Amino acid sequence: MRIAVSRLPFLLQIARSGGVLAAAEALNLTPSAVSQQLARLEDEVGVPLVIRNPRGVTMTAAGRELVELAESVEREVNEAALRVGAASELPSGSVRLGSFHSFMSGVLAPALPAWRTELAGVQLAVLEADRDALLRGLRTASLDLVVIERDESVPPPPLGPGVREVTLLEDPWVLVTPAGTQATMGLVEVERLRLPWLEVDVGSGAHHAAQRVRASAPASFTTPHRYASHQFALALVAAGEGVTVLPQLSLRELSLDGVETHELPGLGVRHITLRYRVGRKPDPATLAAVEFLRRLATPGEPSGEH
Repeated sequence: MRIAVSRLPFLLQIARSGGVLAAAEALNLTPSAVSQQLARLEDEVGVPLVIRNPRGVTMTAAGRELVELAESVEREVNEAALRVGAASELPSGSVRLGSFHSFMSGVLAPALPAWRTELAGVQLAVLEADRDALLRGLRTASLDLVVIERDESVPPPPLGPGVREVTLLEDPWVLVTPAGTQATMGLVEVERLRLPWLEVDVGSGAHHAAQRVRASAPASFTTPHRYASHQFALALVAAGEGVTVLPQLSLRELSLDGVETHELPGLGVRHITLRYRVGRKPDPATLAAVEFLRRLATPGEPSGEH
């Protein structure tokens, strides 16, 4: 027995309408056309599907079985149409994102499985670089969006035409000292530190923060050691070579063996912002990526946009 699925809607409408005439009217067909489809369906199954009477029709047991099948088919088709419609509305395309190490590894990388689920149609390419290279990439359109950092003492770089900025995080600076500092000092205060400060490479996001904090301790002095990466800074501090300030976000992913961290008033924050280009016709993939990163950085909280 082979049933033409295309005939099931006719049987389903007959069952719902209570007769061939009413079904024909609902389907905007002639009664003859509906009767022919019913007859062919009965030939295919080999048994009567309806019992005709003066008031219309009554479904046989076989007819009721096929009506259930027809309803299941109708439901599957409708659900499939909804899924296809929803899929057609999802953003698609590619997005090139540039950022710095601690955001990439501490925020973005753990969220990539969620990206693949929520933005399945958006292909992501990431680039780690310093701020100047990121902003240049945004200006030259080699990057679609960038996440940059700056100390609170540094004014934001100009946006440029067609560029918008969204605040993602206010990441506190943390004083990092060798293990045992608190036991020695009791109350740890920047002004009372008798340890040298590590020099910070000018390209590091901590450069301006370290200068600003050190300015509050006129008697501070520096070591000959200079670092660019946070991991190297922690290694120098653990070796007892000096102290520094590092962003709280970066400390989540690094080993803190041999060091102490101190969240002190006056250390300030680094601003982490997202910048992206907006043309005359906004790119849905880029806008979806912006919204994903906003929710990722501050779930449940509104982000400021400029």
